[in-house]
Amino acid sequence: MSRTSKSLPVWADILLIPLINLAMALGVSALIIYLIGENPIEALKLMIEGAFGSSEGIGYTLYYATNFIFTGLAVAVAFHAMLFNIGGEGQAYIGGLGVAVALLALDHYLPFWLLFPIAIMSAMLFGAAWAAIPAYLQAYRGSHIVITTIMFNFIAANLMVYLLVNVFIMPGSMTPQSRTFLESAWMPTMQAMFATFGIKISESPLNFSFIISLITSLLVWIYIWHTRWGYEMRSVGFSEPAASYAGINTKKVIMITMLISGALAGLAGVNEIMGVQHKLMLDFVAGYGFTGIAVALMGRNHPVGIIMASILFGALFQGGAELSFDMPAISKEMVFVIQGLIILFSGALAYMSKPWVERLFSIFYRKIEAKEA
Repeated sequence: MSRTSKSLPVWADILLIPLINLAMALGVSALIIYLIGENPIEALKLMIEGAFGSSEGIGYTLYYATNFIFTGLAVAVAFHAMLFNIGGEGQAYIGGLGVAVALLALDHYLPFWLLFPIAIMSAMLFGAAWAAIPAYLQAYRGSHIVITTIMFNFIAANLMVYLLVNVFIMPGSMTPQSRTFLESAWMPTMQAMFATFGIKISESPLNFSFIISLITSLLVWIYIWHTRWGYEMRSVGFSEPAASYAGINTKKVIMITMLISGALAGLAGVNEIMGVQHKLMLDFVAGYGFTGIAVALMGRNHPVGIIMASILFGALFQGGAELSFDMPAISKEMVFVIQGLIILFSGALAYMSKPWVERLFSIFYRKIEAKEA
């Protein structure tokens, strides 16, 4: 077969196109910054320094990235079965509820080494349970997964308001939040872990959950590409009728895929509730579930790509905060615009540049074949 008839190389699809999309987003952002009277190059420098210029900045960047890895993996797993899970926000919210329920009930009785696995399993169980109903409606009732998962985000938000106001609120408190967990139930911070080896780093929210996210990424990679269940999942995503004809129980695959997706999103609650907040509170998810969609798209639904995209978005969140502080003309809302542009180009417009990149590769291949002839 002629190389001119081939599609893009894998490396170009996974790495080159996302980089082009990022460059276009930064170009539009630079134009906006220039129009408001600031230096775009200086602004980019401040963002990079804010995200990676100190151990504190790196800590915050990786803390944000941890949440994006979990929610990005949740979207990616579902997408491989051609299920567009928009419910990561609600599943992460309910996953945090699971962490809080376990720790509030057991922190007076169990040591950390027992609370740790219980909290993780509780987060995954609650997240999976919240994804189970949309999964059932998709598999057995034909309800569209996009609609049901979006609806369940709103249900989760209102359920948390009710529970925090009426059930978990600390007695005598006017703020809708639970009591603080005992310190024995807190996730170890990276600062404390590095200190045990004599390495001093600045204080930040970064904790052991980041290591859990990397381990989870490895397990997801093994599951999708190196197990029979992952093959069945990808077969259903490629063609559900063909998979059914081959003897695959497509309804079962849809259910299992969504349960795994919900469990992964629920793990974001471990980072926030057990690792940072140390109590149950409102709005701790802060849009991480929706950003996870852009992370998965930019990372091409591959764990390695998702880790890289998560670090990029973590840098945007942390560097953007520093930028708005050092450049008063660039408000917090303007930083949100920059973040939104990158989400737009890496998400909704992810394949906008693919046609002309394919044409360039086609021309390149033709020139090579002409020389070989």
